[in-house]
Amino acid sequence: MSSIGIPKEIKPDELRVAITPDGVRELISQGLEVKIQSSAGEGAGIPDEAFDRAGAKIVDQQEAWSAHLIVKVKEPQEEEFKFLREDMILFTYLHLAAYPKVGEALLKAKTTGIGYETVQLENGSLPLLAPMSEIAGRLAAQVGAHLLEKPHGGKGVLMGGCTGVQPARVIVLGAGTVGWNAARLAAGMDAEVMLLDRSPDRLRTLEGDRKGRLMSIVSSRGLIERLIPTADLLIGAVLTPGGRAPTLVDENTVMQMKNNSVIVDVAIDQGGCIATSVETTHTNPTIKIHGVQHYAVGNMPGAVPFTSTEALISVTLPYILGIAGRGLEEAVTERPELLSGLNTIRGSVCHPGVAKALRITPRHPMACLR
Repeated sequence: MSSIGIPKEIKPDELRVAITPDGVRELISQGLEVKIQSSAGEGAGIPDEAFDRAGAKIVDQQEAWSAHLIVKVKEPQEEEFKFLREDMILFTYLHLAAYPKVGEALLKAKTTGIGYETVQLENGSLPLLAPMSEIAGRLAAQVGAHLLEKPHGGKGVLMGGCTGVQPARVIVLGAGTVGWNAARLAAGMDAEVMLLDRSPDRLRTLEGDRKGRLMSIVSSRGLIERLIPTADLLIGAVLTPGGRAPTLVDENTVMQMKNNSVIVDVAIDQGGCIATSVETTHTNPTIKIHGVQHYAVGNMPGAVPFTSTEALISVTLPYILGIAGRGLEEAVTERPELLSGLNTIRGSVCHPGVAKALRITPRHPMACLR
């Protein structure tokens, strides 16, 4: 019987868990064994008893990591590196470009690492990243509105202003899932929103849903340098699958921003797209640099662990069933998009974006599997 291990997340302030009791029932019904570390679901409001009733085995940390397929939410932390081994498949958000030490640990242990964030369909969409991107985008607007309030270190600006008073100006870099959700929610608060993206086609597809004071603009370096200093709230939402996010805003431009304005860099788990961004935590979420509040929490959806857990398992469950139930090679055949999810296999890097970030020559994933 194939076993699936669900360790408790230990990254600071990470309260999500990689599965729900309903997900456990589905796996058990297919003859799979599920081992869940005790208290893994407490942060998301799911007690051990709920998993036990669903048929999971409640175990300690070591036994949870002893399974063949390990399913997590976030990349392994340094104290978890000792659990990595060659006969393990690790299925989680890896973001190896931003966390090269994790990549080194996976390669040293010859662990097969599959990154949710690089599983990519033929149309270019990222099905396992999409729900967390949607949540992070919406949170970015909420967090930005909160941080603009004076008691929280902001300018004392209301996102939507009021009758006769100008609203906040929000600039969003990137019109992908994160950026579009951030822009749409900010516009729903009646802020003045400028959504920048390099792709006219992408902006054109969003035009039909554009509402409120939301403008879509084709981005350029010169435009960014001119517009950023006028922003009350800047949201960085660019994505390079598997690789580091490009730095779109340099330090000099940040220095020109208004005092007590706010930056929310959602791209921080890929290294960040703002030159001055430093990764923060939910406990200490902001750093003031050059008079500008920087919010760059690397696991933003962890702030709403119940919603995030439910959303995550809704998209990962079919892949978990495929990998655990039929084996990785057959799962890849049935779902070819899993090939792009393969980051490391048997000591080799097999994703070009990850390899470039880690400065390692990649191997084709099929060659690694054989």
